[in-house]
Amino acid sequence: MSATRYTYLGPEGTFTEAALRQLPEAAARELVPAVSVPAALDAVRSGEAAAALVPIENSVEGGITATIDQLASGEPLMIYREVLLSITFALLVRPGTELSDVKTVTAHPAAQPQVRKWLEANLPDAVWESAASNADGARLVREGRYDAAFAGEFAAATYGLEPLFTEIHDAQNAQTRFVLVGRPARPAAPTGADKTSVVIWQRDDHPGALLELLQEFAVRGVNLMLLQSRPTGEGIGNYCFAVDAEGHVSERRVGEALMGLKRICPEVRFLGSYPRAGVSPDEVRELRTGTSDEEFLAASDWLKRCEDGRI
Repeated sequence: MSATRYTYLGPEGTFTEAALRQLPEAAARELVPAVSVPAALDAVRSGEAAAALVPIENSVEGGITATIDQLASGEPLMIYREVLLSITFALLVRPGTELSDVKTVTAHPAAQPQVRKWLEANLPDAVWESAASNADGARLVREGRYDAAFAGEFAAATYGLEPLFTEIHDAQNAQTRFVLVGRPARPAAPTGADKTSVVIWQRDDHPGALLELLQEFAVRGVNLMLLQSRPTGEGIGNYCFAVDAEGHVSERRVGEALMGLKRICPEVRFLGSYPRAGVSPDEVRELRTGTSDEEFLAASDWLKRCEDGRI
């Protein structure tokens, strides 16, 4: 395995690369672009890279299904870090291009909902075609296949383009969440501001099936931060659910919730417990009464006394 190589959704100039360079350890790693999210994760599975940074959620469209589906299937991987990146687009063109010259535009599909209103207001007749990534769209503009691309302004120099417009975004304060994914190992110690990610499968489709899964978290006071259903491919009505929950697997309330799920689900895939980006322990909401590790331990001791007749 290459312990010094990190891969990411490429090519050069993507938002993913910009997010990866926020990690302090990235300065000491060989950063290798991959053509797709599956290719980046497969490089980790094969040992060609120690870790991969890939997008998993944005604040406009929610979970990024390509990443969720790849983590839910295949050889298991784990999330070790997350990075939040504020997203704003530039319209990149070849030098000398005017707005009236733009008849075709391209970008990653996830970019379209974030620039749709701007596009309708400024280029209502332009034809949109999706690219493998925003930076790949910039490359295609350089090659003359499209007139313009929505990408990060920082990608302009890499591809010999010019930003015709900058600060393009339909939603203020839009962010994308990226995760650093590696091969399974012991999670880092809890920080007090952590997140646990799992994928859970329901046993069958019946009234209250999802409620039964959610109750395992609710009765233990575990707050959910993301819940997204994904088809399993085994027929209509067969779903798995990607879940992000507050807390660390080593905390009693989280661990017992996962054990409860394991009892009632045909499969539970643990994707990791890791620090929440941009959140300090002081900012984490106070636990509900009865859900701290100390209270779980006290309840366990009480039950033991009942079993021993020491009531």
